[in-house]
Amino acid sequence: MASSSTPATPLLYSCIAHNTTILSECTTSASSQTSSLASLILPKIDHSTPQKLTYTHGAYHIHYISEAPSDHDPHNPSAGGLVFLVVADSSLGRRISFGYLVEVRNRFFARYPAATTEFGDLPDYGAGAFNSELRSLMVEYGTTGAGQNDAITNVQREIDDVRGIMTRNIEGLLERGERIDLLVDKTDRLGGSAREFRVRSRGLKRRMWWKNVKLMGLLGLVVVLIVLTIVISIKNSV
Repeated sequence: MASSSTPATPLLYSCIAHNTTILSECTTSASSQTSSLASLILPKIDHSTPQKLTYTHGAYHIHYISEAPSDHDPHNPSAGGLVFLVVADSSLGRRISFGYLVEVRNRFFARYPAATTEFGDLPDYGAGAFNSELRSLMVEYGTTGAGQNDAITNVQREIDDVRGIMTRNIEGLLERGERIDLLVDKTDRLGGSAREFRVRSRGLKRRMWWKNVKLMGLLGLVVVLIVLTIVISIKNSV
């Protein structure tokens, strides 16, 4: 769950996983769909070659960098199963999101060296100590000019051309049942919004009714005072 003390950032959810095992994660969004998108994508990632890929789903972009064993020490290839993933608001674009992922990857390997860490042996949230680092970077790269400039610099230095990163619609990746799960989740959120709208509408109608009652009461009081004034004036003149 997003902390109320976390500034709003377009980087909504981020995780580091080994295959499908979440080692570290952070969410800054109140929506549960951001983490469910990640859980649907992780099992589909192919680690035979390194990948940088973006999936789209409505207002969300899911960006990830995945490792491959061929990029790491053959004596300890477990780092080849790692994925660095972020779910972001689509308005943020890709340069900042991938710049963020590059920085997350660099810091993660600085803390958990690829050559000496057996990532396959780590349990769920086995790198939970890195959660606070994710949160800090999500806020920095999502909300500050300096952080976004750093993200762009990372992309320019370590990714040849972000425009060459493939973008796919998530609907084409998922099985029918998984698409239904996303649809149900979206329908639930729309239903919640509709209920909230109805509650607000009823509250507004109630407030408008009370305003009308008060206004009519005030007008009635004015009429009564005018009548009393006229009656008193007539009696005084007789």
